[in-house]
Amino acid sequence: MTDPTSPVTMAPVTTARSILFVPGSRPDRYEKAAAGAADLVVVDLEDAVGPDDKATARASAFAWPGLPAAALRINAPGTDWYEADLAALTAAHASNRAPTAVLLPKADANTTEVTAASLPPGTALLPLIESARGIRDADATADCEGVVRLVFGSVDYAHDIAATPRPPAEDELLYARSTLVNASRAAGLAAPVDGVTLALDDEELTEREARRSRDLGFGGKLALHPRQLPGIHRAFLPTETELAWARRALEAARTSNGGAIRLDGEIMDLPRLHQARRILTQADSPS
Repeated sequence: MTDPTSPVTMAPVTTARSILFVPGSRPDRYEKAAAGAADLVVVDLEDAVGPDDKATARASAFAWPGLPAAALRINAPGTDWYEADLAALTAAHASNRAPTAVLLPKADANTTEVTAASLPPGTALLPLIESARGIRDADATADCEGVVRLVFGSVDYAHDIAATPRPPAEDELLYARSTLVNASRAAGLAAPVDGVTLALDDEELTEREARRSRDLGFGGKLALHPRQLPGIHRAFLPTETELAWARRALEAARTSNGGAIRLDGEIMDLPRLHQARRILTQADSPS
């Protein structure tokens, strides 16, 4: 187990494939979550904490020595707890105990801009896009100061637009997902993080949904339970078929002597070769 007196080390916010929530009201779970397989842990002060437990959860989160290596989901702007969360972040920053990133729920361009201006300089902000307004504002939100990555709150978004997503494809949410991928790319951000899989015991479904996310251009996925992590990690690594194709593509390019490259009956242009190199780079990432 991780030494509770020493901050844990997790993957950078911009490259994390799996982002695991842990309830802020359960400090007994913090260390176990941080010592597990998640690339990044988020201590959750919002959905996972009831109104009567907000203050205690906040105190527990900021008392945890591992918080500087984790992220923190604060309460949404306009709630009774938002200002207190911001004040706690400012105090933690002054003592070098602030989280590595802040997850902002119910984000749109205005709330992201206001929150970024209220946070200590240099705070990495992850807007959680989970409403029609948030999707509409995706480009502007991605351009806000302090934003390093967008996150899709798929469950709340589906509720907001009265959609009924059907896993694993969830074509009903394709527009929103593609919007976030495009906004992230246009703003020069890391690939966004997709929403949760609600079926905690269906590891195959988690992996299929994560694979769909990767195919759409996402770089990671939120997780509700540690058992979802292996499937998420596998999904964001190339398959053996993809690896074989990438190796053959680059070998064909190497032996082409600068001429046209043809592989499996298809012309291999420069974007396809870049794709092949990206696949091999992904394969070298930690699993």
